[in-house]
Amino acid sequence: SSFITRTNTCGELRSAHVGQEVTLYGWIQYQRQGLFLVLRDFQGLTQIIIPQDEAHAHVKKLLSNAPVESVVRVTGVVSPRPPGQENPKMPTGDIEVKVETAEVLNSCKKLPFEIKDFIKKSEALRMQYRYLDLRSFQLQYNLRLRSQIVMRMREYLCNLHGFVDVETPTLFKRTPGGAKEFLVPSREVGKFYSLPQSPQQFKQLLMVGGLDRYFQVARCYRDEGSRPDRQPEFTQIDIEMSFVDQAGIQRLIEGLLQYSWPEERGSIMTPFPSMTYEEALANYGTDKPDTRFGMKIMDVGDVLQRSNIQFVQNALSYPHGTVKAICIPQGVRYLKNKDLESLKESAKSQFNQEIMEIVCRPDGSLKSLLTKFLDEKQQSELIQALNMQVDDVVLLAAGEHKQVCSALGSLRLESADLLEASGLVLRGPSAFHFLWVVDFPLFLPKEENPAELESAHHPFTAPHPSDTSLLYSDPTKVRSQHYDLVLNGSEVGGGSIRIHNAEQQRFVLEKVLKEDSEVLSHLLEALEFGAPPHGGIALGLDRLISLIVDAPSIRDVIAFPKSFRGRDLMGNAPDYVTPEELEPYHVQVSWPLEEKEAKKN
Repeated sequence: SSFITRTNTCGELRSAHVGQEVTLYGWIQYQRQGLFLVLRDFQGLTQIIIPQDEAHAHVKKLLSNAPVESVVRVTGVVSPRPPGQENPKMPTGDIEVKVETAEVLNSCKKLPFEIKDFIKKSEALRMQYRYLDLRSFQLQYNLRLRSQIVMRMREYLCNLHGFVDVETPTLFKRTPGGAKEFLVPSREVGKFYSLPQSPQQFKQLLMVGGLDRYFQVARCYRDEGSRPDRQPEFTQIDIEMSFVDQAGIQRLIEGLLQYSWPEERGSIMTPFPSMTYEEALANYGTDKPDTRFGMKIMDVGDVLQRSNIQFVQNALSYPHGTVKAICIPQGVRYLKNKDLESLKESAKSQFNQEIMEIVCRPDGSLKSLLTKFLDEKQQSELIQALNMQVDDVVLLAAGEHKQVCSALGSLRLESADLLEASGLVLRGPSAFHFLWVVDFPLFLPKEENPAELESAHHPFTAPHPSDTSLLYSDPTKVRSQHYDLVLNGSEVGGGSIRIHNAEQQRFVLEKVLKEDSEVLSHLLEALEFGAPPHGGIALGLDRLISLIVDAPSIRDVIAFPKSFRGRDLMGNAPDYVTPEELEPYHVQVSWPLEEKEAKKN
C-alpha cells in the first residue's frame, strides 16, 4: 500500500491491528439493514460496522443507500468482534472496522448477474460482462496463480539457466503446413502478412544467430474456426536451445515445471515416465494417454485365434488386423444398459467400429453372444488375459489395428466419465500424471489424399538418427525426434530436435511434402551459414494452468477470452469496417446476396 492512500487491504487486518485507524478501499460485497457491510478487494473481505449515532448520520445514509458492488473508501478503527460473533471461515473474522468517515467513489447500477462464484450464469453473459466476471474469487485466483507461475518460469530460465527473453514479430509471412493462419492486409497491392501460429522460424533463426538459449511468453494465432476449448489467440512458453538433445530438453522442462509448480498443488516427481507413440496407441488408443487410471487396452488375438468366431478370424486374416478389449471394473454395478448401448453407438458412429460386450457373472461364468463359440478352456484363458473379476464388463473390438485402438481408447475415456458420474472416483482432482510421448512418425498420409504425405507435426522436425537413411528410401517408416508432454490426458507441450542441415530441409520440403521451398528461402539460406544443432519445445500455458486449477475450460484462465466461435462478446469483435477504411489495403468485400439485403434494411 506504499503507493496509494489506503493503509491496508481488505484481507490483511487481524487482532494485532485492534485500536489502529485504517483506510480501506473496495467494493461492497454485501450490506445488511444499514447495520454493517462486507467490503471486498483483491485480497479478501472485511466486515465494516456502520455507525448508528446522530453525529455520523450522513455516513450511515451514504453507506446504507450505496448499491452492492459500489466502490467506497472507509476510514475507521479496528475493533475486536463481540464474543461469539467471530467468523472462523474469514481470515479477518476476528475483527471489524467501525467507520468514522466514508465516501462513495462510484455507485454501481443494477448488475446483469451477482458477483458470486456459486451463482450460475451463462457463459455468453459472463463473456459479455467479462470485467464483472473478473471480480469473482475463482477468476481472481486463476489469473494471480498464472502470473506467479509465469514469474517462476522466468526466474528458472533466465536467472538460473541463462536463457534470453526475446520478443519475435507478430506480422510475418505464411508458413507451409500446420494450422490455418490469420491474414493481415498490407498497403502493397495483393500482399498480406500472416499472424504466426508459433515463433518457430524465428526461434530457429535466433539459434543460427548464436543466442544459444531463447525463451518467450509468446502470443500465437490459429484460425481454426468453431472448436470448443480452443482459442484463436493463445499463449505458449516458447523455448529453443543450441547443442542439445531430446533428453536435455526433457530434463530442462521437468526442472522448469518442478520449480514453478504451485505449493498448494502438492509436489511433482521427476523424471516423468516416457512412452513411445506406438505403445500409447496400442495401450491407450491415443497419443495423449490419461494414465491416472487403468483400463488399458489388452490384446486378446492370441486367445481368440483358435476360436470359430467369424468376425475375429476375418480381422486376424488382414496384415494389420487385431482383436483387442478393455475391461470396465464393476461395470455391471455402475453402468446401466443404456450406458453400454451409448458406448457401442459411439464406437459405431465415430469410428465405424462394432463392439461386443462380455459380462462376468457372480458365479464367474461369462455372459455374451460370443460364449457359444468358446469352449471352457478358451473362456478361462480370456478371463485370465483380461484379469476379469465378478461384475466386470469387457468391450471387445476386432479390425484394423489403428481403428480398433482409437475406438477402444475413446470408449475407455467415455467409460471413465460414466463410472465417475455413478460415484466411482478414478481421476482425483489432485492427481497430476505427466508423461513424455516419443518416437512419433515423421510423416502421416494426408486425409484427403492418402498417397501424399504431410508432416505429423511441422516440416522442421529432424528424423530419428536411426531412421535417417529411410528418409530417402521409405519416408513413411521414418520416426521423428518429436516429443509431446502429456498431463492427465491433455497435451500441454510439444517440441523436437530440428533439421539444421539445409540440404536435408530442402529435401523434406520439396521431395517428401511437395511444398514450394521458396516461401522458406530465408530459413534455408540461414541453415547454410553454420547453423548449430538445435531443438526446443513450446508449453501451452493456457491448457497447463487450466489443468492445475481444475478449470472446466481454458477460457477460465484467460482474462479476456474469445467465445468458441472466435468472437469477443464484450467488444463485439470482429466488426465491420467501411469501404473507405479498406481502400488503402486494396481490399473489397464481396457480400453474399442475403447479407447485402440485411445491411440495406
